[in-house]
Amino acid sequence: MSDANSPQAAATAMDPRTRMVARAAREVKAGMVVNLGIGLPTQIVGHLPAGFSVCLHSENGLAGTGPVLGYDQADRNLIDAGGAYVSTLPGAAFFDSLTSFAMVRGGRLDLTVLGAFEVAENGDLANWRIPGRFSPGVGGGIELAQKARRVVVLSTHTDRKGRPKLLERCSLPLTAAGCVSRIITDLAVIDVTPDGYALRELAEASSLAAVQAATGAELALPLGEIPRF
Repeated sequence: MSDANSPQAAATAMDPRTRMVARAAREVKAGMVVNLGIGLPTQIVGHLPAGFSVCLHSENGLAGTGPVLGYDQADRNLIDAGGAYVSTLPGAAFFDSLTSFAMVRGGRLDLTVLGAFEVAENGDLANWRIPGRFSPGVGGGIELAQKARRVVVLSTHTDRKGRPKLLERCSLPLTAAGCVSRIITDLAVIDVTPDGYALRELAEASSLAAVQAATGAELALPLGEIPRF
């Protein structure tokens, strides 16, 4: 009989969004300098082990951010680029936007995890504007997508109308061309390769048929059993 409190039981009980965020947290390696984009990516910090050695960078001028805090615990003057109240870890540093973006443009970020409206099979990313809807501007996303050493997209596999976000070509204005290395969704982990999309893993409750139906481009499949997350 399985233990209801075991890690396996806890993983099985995860909802799809929590599962994909937890999987994305595994992309963060000890010693990295990492920027977590607005939205789902910011939740990754809650899935990192306590005491994990990583430097989380926020483009509004903070390196060494810790977990997001509730309103009652927060320092009202301390927020990340998405406006969330954050904590700091020992060794954290504050600096102006010029220094912050010099770090980004200088290639100091090992990894950035960003959301997406669309991703193309050649790694193009569109995540800042849908024509006809309000957009606050491209912000720091264009710098992060172009200059981080590795770009991982964390996003639902389809939009709210069930349309694929993973396409042959983006139809929306691009944030950056050919920048995405890996895509983690509620259905699967998919890599961008010179030959297009390659399926690497399936979510626990997902199926190969569901992933293929929700992907708007050809999908290369691995040989043998597909790992689950």
